[in-house]
Amino acid sequence: MTEIHPTAVIAPGARIGNDCVIGPYCVIGKHVELGDRCRLHSHVVVEGYTTLGSDNEIFPFASLGHKTQDLKWRGGITYTRIGNRNTLREAVTVNSGTGEGEATVIGDNNLIMAYCHVAHNCCLGNHIIISNGMAMAGHVTVEDYAVISGLVTIHQFVRIGTMAIIGGSSKTTQDVPPYVMADGNPVRPRALNRVGLERRGVSLEAQAQLKQAYKLLFRSGMALDNSIQQLESRQDLLPEVEHLVNFIKGSPRGVCR
Repeated sequence: MTEIHPTAVIAPGARIGNDCVIGPYCVIGKHVELGDRCRLHSHVVVEGYTTLGSDNEIFPFASLGHKTQDLKWRGGITYTRIGNRNTLREAVTVNSGTGEGEATVIGDNNLIMAYCHVAHNCCLGNHIIISNGMAMAGHVTVEDYAVISGLVTIHQFVRIGTMAIIGGSSKTTQDVPPYVMADGNPVRPRALNRVGLERRGVSLEAQAQLKQAYKLLFRSGMALDNSIQQLESRQDLLPEVEHLVNFIKGSPRGVCR
């Protein structure tokens, strides 16, 4: 049975799944769809064309699906899509897309802690942890299992690679490659994320090859193109290193080094 507090305001047309809990003073717009077993604590606002999957928990004063803060917005229907089993803590804001038909997307099993902002057209993968006070500009992409520490700022169009960790208060203006620990103002790679690789079950062979690639890319002093060519000349590249190389080659803003 879905529980809806009598002070909650749910617009006609909103679709509420089974076994949801909607707390005091929550506001849900007419185009919103909640999956099964979602829990909204008090004072949560969900507006716009926003879809949440199942088993999400949203804490007080979160605001989801409102109009983008991008000054290029000219009206139209934009979307916010949030997957399953996410936890959004107090005062998290997630804006919808900027252009007609565009969306801001958050995947599954993510933890976004208090006072974080996810701007328009961002795309977050799965199993991501974002600590308190992070501010993410528009069109940012975050791959699976990334960890973003508190008070980090991320420039628009930046990409964060899988299993990367960004240290607290870092100014992130270029892409952070997969599998690395990065920190600073501006952010710079500091080491390979060995603990993350072990926790995700990455093979020892792949860890060793990633260590060699890291030294070549970030510690050898070689030009980036030459480092990539040297890696690609190997016949035994494992998928993890291939992903690292392709991430760097596909970086429109360039990667931090």
